[in-house]
Amino acid sequence: MICEDTPIALNEIEIFSGLTKQELRSVNRLMATVNVKAGRHLARQGEKGREFMVIRQGEATVNRDGKKLTKLKRGDFFGENSVIADVPRTATVIADTDMVINTMNRQEFSILLDQVPQFARTVLTNTVQRLNQSGDCQS
Repeated sequence: MICEDTPIALNEIEIFSGLTKQELRSVNRLMATVNVKAGRHLARQGEKGREFMVIRQGEATVNRDGKKLTKLKRGDFFGENSVIADVPRTATVIADTDMVINTMNRQEFSILLDQVPQFARTVLTNTVQRLNQSGDCQS
């Protein structure tokens, strides 16, 4: 069992759960671990996004146009739209608690998508589901 104070392991994060040990090592090499203080903005709506982020520990709130959309917790990720499509951030994400996050820049993310097809499929599936849930996706 994982203690809430301990960052979640990569293989326990849904988007990485189907990866082999070798693929997980590739992911780990590409990601930087960052400690974040409560109250810090991790992403700001409308700004250029440069990082994909995975929450290893802590919680954050997602807001769009000043309205709360959802809470993010251990294992959740965000920022994929900006790094894939080079579009501005679609929401603001603010740390509710002190956090530990893993992050990778656009180039690292692109390398991972190319090297680990299972990861690419999972990110694509999750992105489409989020767009459908938010009402931003048209059939």
